[in-house]
Amino acid sequence: MRVLAFRHVPFEGLGRLEATLRARGVEIQYVDGWQPGAEIPDAADYSALIFLGGPMSVNDDLPYLRSEMEVIREAAARRQPVLGICLGAQLIAKALGARVHGNARKEIGWFDVDFTGAAADDALFSGLSRETVFHWHGETFELPAGAELLGSSELCRNQIFRVGTYIYGMQFHMEVTPEMISDWCVQDENCGDLRELTAPINPSANAARLAVLVELVFGRWVSLLPAGE
Repeated sequence: MRVLAFRHVPFEGLGRLEATLRARGVEIQYVDGWQPGAEIPDAADYSALIFLGGPMSVNDDLPYLRSEMEVIREAAARRQPVLGICLGAQLIAKALGARVHGNARKEIGWFDVDFTGAAADDALFSGLSRETVFHWHGETFELPAGAELLGSSELCRNQIFRVGTYIYGMQFHMEVTPEMISDWCVQDENCGDLRELTAPINPSANAARLAVLVELVFGRWVSLLPAGE
């Protein structure tokens, strides 16, 4: 199996998810669309697509984001598994016709996500009720047509959605390690967000539980992927 991962800045990679995928025999190829001359391989040749986070907005007039949204629409048409994390979830939502806009408040740090009744029968999130996960976003999305809401937080209603069987969007960052969070806190692109916080972020606050969740949720996700790609 092969996965094509769309990265939007050098410091937001797959994190813990990469180890989970590789341990299950999944090959990974990154696409760095912001780089001059970057080309997108034929996405149809891969078992699944992952769209990662980034400090930009899906509403920014960036050619590589427009190209990625077209890739998402094509993947949805052929029922290819697609996973979006934070900005990636917003890209999926917008590509499928939903509005992306500013959230009432920025959600940065460790916050609870409550799973909906629909999540009880979901292939990835069954058995979960409330989990503390890491967030870093100032925007949110409306749900695309036909999407099922799987999770919400106090500050942001639309945290997780599924479209059909194979398309998932997650507003939060389950993939992060403490080292990634620490690194994000010193990136120039994030300094404006950090100045708005009333308390420093503890990168390790819920790291142990997050490691368990990554293995559970993304291990289940790998089981959805078509074999032999």
